[in-house]
Amino acid sequence: MDILAEVLDRVRLGGTLLFHFELGHPWNLALPQRPYAMFHYISRGSATLALEQGSELRMDAGDCVVISRGEPHVIYSDRRTTPFSVLDFDRSAADRGVVRHGGNAQPHATMICGKFTVARPSRGSVLDLLPPVLLLKPTEDGAWLEAILRRMVSESACERPGQGVALSRLTEVLFVEVLRNWIKSLGPGEGGWLGAMADPHIGPALRLIHERPDRPWTLDDLGQRVGLGRSAFSARFTKLVGQSMYSYLIARRMSEAAFLLETSDEAIARIATSVGYETTAAFSKLFHRHHGLSPGRYRATLRSDGDRSQEDVLEAEVTD
Repeated sequence: MDILAEVLDRVRLGGTLLFHFELGHPWNLALPQRPYAMFHYISRGSATLALEQGSELRMDAGDCVVISRGEPHVIYSDRRTTPFSVLDFDRSAADRGVVRHGGNAQPHATMICGKFTVARPSRGSVLDLLPPVLLLKPTEDGAWLEAILRRMVSESACERPGQGVALSRLTEVLFVEVLRNWIKSLGPGEGGWLGAMADPHIGPALRLIHERPDRPWTLDDLGQRVGLGRSAFSARFTKLVGQSMYSYLIARRMSEAAFLLETSDEAIARIATSVGYETTAAFSKLFHRHHGLSPGRYRATLRSDGDRSQEDVLEAEVTD
C-alpha cells in the first residue's frame, strides 16, 4: 500500500495558482493570514521572505517556499518600500495572467504564487507535519518544478473548459513533488509518520496498520512481523513516528471511521466492526473523544454542511 497516496486522496488535496508576478525593483508584497498553505516560486531574480514574528529567508532563482500554516508574511526586494497587500490587486488588469508591480529599476524578478487546500482536514494531516516554512532549493532533477509551474501559468492565462480541474490537478502533482523532496531531506525522527515510512522496520509496520486497521495489533505481533522484538519495536516506533504504536493505531481507526461516515451509508455498528471494535458503545466513546462529536452527529453535521455548500454554489450560479 502507498500510504502517502491514500492519505492525499482521502483529504482531497487541491489548490490553484493565485498570482504570476513580474516585479521591478523596488517592490514589497504583503500576504495576510490565509486558511490554507501557500507557495512561492522565484523563477528569476531574488527576494527576501519575512514572517510576522521576524524570521527572514533569502530566496534565489529556482527556489520554492511553502508557508504551510498560511501565516502572514511579506516578500520584498527592498524592505524600506511600503508593503502592498496582494488583496488590493486588480486581477482583471492582468495581462495574460501576469500582474506587473514595483518600480522600473533592475533587477527584475518573476514569481509564481499559489495555494494548497485540504477539503478533509484531519489530525496529523500532511500539512500539519510540514514545518511552518519549507524551502526547496534547485536540484539536478529540478526541471520538473519549473515545468509544472510554467504549465500552471499558461493554463491560468485564459479561461478554458475544465480550467479549475486542470489547475487543481497540477497543484496536486506539485505538492506531491514538494513532499517527496522534503521527505528525502529528513533525518531520523523527523517528519512524523512521513519520515518514518522510509525506515526498513517502521515503514512496513505503518503499511500493515493502514491496510488492516481492524486487526487487534499488538507490539509483539507487529514487532515480530517486521523483525524486531517488542521493546525495540515500541521504542523505535515512538521515536520515529512521534507517538506510540497504540496511539497511532487509534488515530488511524478514527480517521478511517470518519471517512466511512462521510462517504458511505453504512450503519454505525458495521463501521465500528470494520475499524476493529466489537461494540458500538466502545467505538462511539473513542470517536467522540477523538473528533468531539458522536458518530451519528458527525455524519449529520458533515452532510448538512455539504448541503449548505451545494446551495451556496447554486445560489452563486443563479446570481452571476
